[in-house]
Amino acid sequence: MATRRGFVQAGLGAALGLAAAMGAGGPALAQEAEPIDVAAIYTVPVEQQWVSRIHLALQAAEERGDVTYTFSENVANTDYERVMREYADQGIDLIVGEVFGVERAAREVAADYPDTAFLMGSSFGPAGENFSVFDNWIHEPSYLTGMVAGSMTESNLIGMVGGYPIPEVNRLMHAFMDGAREVNPEVQFLVSFIGSWYDPPAAQEAAFAMIDSGADIMYAERYGVSDAAEERGVYAIGNVIDTQEEYPGTVIASALWHMEPTIDRAIAAVRDGSFTAEDYGPYSYMAHGGGSLAPMSADIIPGDVLDMVEAKRQEILDGLFRVNVNDTEPRSTR
Repeated sequence: MATRRGFVQAGLGAALGLAAAMGAGGPALAQEAEPIDVAAIYTVPVEQQWVSRIHLALQAAEERGDVTYTFSENVANTDYERVMREYADQGIDLIVGEVFGVERAAREVAADYPDTAFLMGSSFGPAGENFSVFDNWIHEPSYLTGMVAGSMTESNLIGMVGGYPIPEVNRLMHAFMDGAREVNPEVQFLVSFIGSWYDPPAAQEAAFAMIDSGADIMYAERYGVSDAAEERGVYAIGNVIDTQEEYPGTVIASALWHMEPTIDRAIAAVRDGSFTAEDYGPYSYMAHGGGSLAPMSADIIPGDVLDMVEAKRQEILDGLFRVNVNDTEPRSTR
């Protein structure tokens, strides 16, 4: 396990003092003007894009003095339950993680530790009184990046490389495809999954094969795809994190995930004693600041495309357009 990070600052002010700390209800004990103890359990390195957003939000909370933060990375699914129990036995106030491969075991752990708050990335719903769930619901900005891709492709063939065809990945891919089709009904897709959350060489090879088949834009759901796009001189669309500075002129649009609204809400609930089992998914929506579209370059993307995408973004925020949620596995259309 990684050691506890050392950026703990002073406790919060009087507004979160004794009165708040004595708040009613909730499984987790609130603290009086002291940082709460948070531990995170990751099945991949913290550099992996999805996990990196959780890690970043927790680091920011630690730097504010709201939490002390410990994490374990590269935890195998077969070891996940043990690590959860170890942290709970240490008296950690809030345990954060992603339990897509260990749903049943994780819920059993939470039931055995009713005084510990759990906030877990999950394909399913909350459980009991202390097991909350979240997910990266960034299908809205994914739709917008699809509009960009559909407008920019010249071959009318877009390649898409994902990790696993689980709902969390599928819905983003479908949203992207729907956005591309809105502006370009002729567009076709090549879809592939590499069977790993972090295998850049495999993702790169899958992308090369698609580019060789005529794809001139790549949807980079995994690390490695943008490297292939850069090497072959085609565009790429980013996912979850903004890599446009890392791949200038290659990554032209990105759907971003911001975990801060989710993490900060959970921390506040633990502090005031109100934490309970709920679905934090909506806090990844654009309306809550959990999702956004990365800035795009007018030097690459035509002004009329930028205007069209901005108009659709505003429609989403105004509640005038809803992006369809489709969790089924996407398939190649060519």
